[in-house]
Amino acid sequence: MANFLRLLGRRLAALPLMILGVTLLVFVVLQFAPGDRAVAALGEGASKEALDQYREVNGLNDPLFIQYFNYLGKLITGDFGTTLPPAKPITEVIASAFPVTLQLTFLGVLIAVIISLLFGVLAALYRDTWVDQAIRVFSVAAIATPSFWLGILLIQWFALGDNSWFPSGGLANPDDGFIGWLSSMSLPALALAIPVSASLIRVVRTSMVEELDRDYVRTAIGNGVPYRTVVSQNVLRNALVTPVTVLGLRIGYLLGGAVVIEMIFSLPGMGQQILNGITSVDTNLVQGVVLVIAITFVIVNILVDLLYLLINPRIRTV
Repeated sequence: MANFLRLLGRRLAALPLMILGVTLLVFVVLQFAPGDRAVAALGEGASKEALDQYREVNGLNDPLFIQYFNYLGKLITGDFGTTLPPAKPITEVIASAFPVTLQLTFLGVLIAVIISLLFGVLAALYRDTWVDQAIRVFSVAAIATPSFWLGILLIQWFALGDNSWFPSGGLANPDDGFIGWLSSMSLPALALAIPVSASLIRVVRTSMVEELDRDYVRTAIGNGVPYRTVVSQNVLRNALVTPVTVLGLRIGYLLGGAVVIEMIFSLPGMGQQILNGITSVDTNLVQGVVLVIAITFVIVNILVDLLYLLINPRIRTV
């Protein structure tokens, strides 16, 4: 346990450096993006004097390192700045968009975990049979399927014409309750989850097969312990360590994939805000949204370390 806590402490200590690196990277990249923030704010018809005044007031004429440190100073106080006119605090924009992305990502993770555990365990228990082969074909096909293309197919299959079982886009109103929310989130979450679950299926199967071939399984069965008990209480728990590691990394993919999926399904999440910021040359908005997503990814990976401890107590002494 002490070693694990030291590892967790090092992760937390490195968090500020990771955040600093993300802010620097995003800031530098956006400086070379096409477009002029002053023109985007005042419009194409603004006079040169008005443009020069805007740049001076907002520090756009300062050297890049001065602009960066001014931005960091505001971040420390929780000030992400404001959007381009009509000006609105970026914290308010993130506060309304971030929950949508979190909901979509959480539901996508849940679906991916259910699919990968079900198919991965079945493939391992019935390895080298038609069941294993069918699951392998599904996983290969799903890995090769882009999320955005799958999202379009799901809309055509389940949201248009006579098969309109789900809405084709948009977020349900709070008055619609849980069923309305689930209906509006199911297709985008499924589009995100299937490619991720496909890669996890192979990881779960491989881990399960390795555990099933260990000596303690044969010993337990030889001593009369039911096979189902050995699999559910020992094999499955030990085999989940590696898939949890991979899942923590895949959550970053889910957060990134949500950017495209939110546009396809017209969800007002962080992805839509990033696109709005890029198209309008709103660097403050893009920096704020990307920073929040990056911090979320780092925190999720720290939580994955905690899951190791819950799944396999042997990690306490590693």
